[in-house]
Amino acid sequence: MTKFRSVCEITSSRPTTEGAGVQLRRAFGDVDPRLDPFLLLDHFGSDNPEDYLAGFPWHPHRGMETITYMLHGRVEHSDSLGNKGEIGAGEVQWMTAGSGIVHQEMPQRSAKLEGFQLWSNLPRAQKMMTPRYQEIPADKLTVVALGEGVEARVVCGRAGEVAGPVQEIITEPLYLDVTLEPGATFTQELPDGHNAFVYVFGGGSATFGPGDGLKITHRQLGIFEGDGAVRAVAGDAGARFLLVAGKPIGEPVAWGGPIVMNTEQELRQAFQEYREGTFIKGQNGS
Repeated sequence: MTKFRSVCEITSSRPTTEGAGVQLRRAFGDVDPRLDPFLLLDHFGSDNPEDYLAGFPWHPHRGMETITYMLHGRVEHSDSLGNKGEIGAGEVQWMTAGSGIVHQEMPQRSAKLEGFQLWSNLPRAQKMMTPRYQEIPADKLTVVALGEGVEARVVCGRAGEVAGPVQEIITEPLYLDVTLEPGATFTQELPDGHNAFVYVFGGGSATFGPGDGLKITHRQLGIFEGDGAVRAVAGDAGARFLLVAGKPIGEPVAWGGPIVMNTEQELRQAFQEYREGTFIKGQNGS
């Protein structure tokens, strides 16, 4: 008999202002052992350009990864390494900051802008790795049917027989965008010991867990506990949600704004280097 994980907490995302004045909703943004290695999930979306055009001007990152997944609209980005590009609807940018990168992310005017940014921590041994990008166009994100009325867009990890295009991520994450028709049932096996959460952002609601489960509705986050698979049953209006899981790091976290290290001394050093202009390291992280 399949064992299913239970939902141990449900919270609603909250309105937040970030960057130079971007209005968004924060599903979570703190150090929580139940969410390790993940640190933050922001859901941005509006049909009013005044909510997002100020964007995220130049800022540093070190010791962590940012994962941007666009549903509608586009964001232009550039960085201290000379990279420039655009993330459009249905596309993903998985940026590993490693030893340090300075970049900007500027949403462009469109009829609607919507997407997510997830932050994932890096273990001590990889915090000063060489920065890198994995930029995935929309046609590389396979949509897989996982049963009657169930489909998932696979960003990272595996669903059914499909592996996502984002590869070689240290925390072995799963990142799925799941759509359920009304009444449809979805199950996803997860490795024992990996933490997982779900964020509902479309349709009405779904129940998660064994038996009758717990109902999670629009713009709500559910944190799972225990081991086993994730099970969801859609309500009368169907549901669309992110399912994210990963291997916990289990190390001390010193987090200051866009920089995530293991100790306060490392954090102070990073900001000192940023002020002094020595933040960007060589290809070997030195």
